[in-house]
Amino acid sequence: MALRPVFEADLPLLDRFLIDPELSSPYQWFGWSDPGRLRRHWADNGLLGDDGGRLMVVRGLERLGYVAWRKVLTGPTSHCWNIGIILLPEARGRGYGTQAQRLLARYLFAHTQVVRVEAETEVTNVAEQRSLEKAGFTREGVLRRYTFRDGEWHDAVVYSVLRGEI
Repeated sequence: MALRPVFEADLPLLDRFLIDPELSSPYQWFGWSDPGRLRRHWADNGLLGDDGGRLMVVRGLERLGYVAWRKVLTGPTSHCWNIGIILLPEARGRGYGTQAQRLLARYLFAHTQVVRVEAETEVTNVAEQRSLEKAGFTREGVLRRYTFRDGEWHDAVVYSVLRGEI
């Protein structure tokens, strides 16, 4: 299993995550959004920008999903990365998420100066919590009424890993 940049041929799969609620997951479906947005960002910077990016999660030639990160300002001159992952249904529950999140954190520490990578997930998403813990992340606390999805507010759990811990 590995991470790689998004190729143009990957864009239809990424678009499917935006338009197919069955392909996402109950925790990652927030309603339909602009299906052309990813293609525009890919044309602009290959989905690898200074404020965040996306990489494909692959096993050989098989695409399993993608990881993403975005810059979170923590002060006037500092930031951390917030990461996320979405895998195809058939790739879930096989350890790929753990491996991909660990690889992404290592990549971000190797190629940027941040000292913190964080992630959050809904409190009921126990599988993702286990994945983050296995990847080396530490549970920090609960963010009450943090995410609005499917007509209601949901609590989230925040995790982090610091440079040198992974």
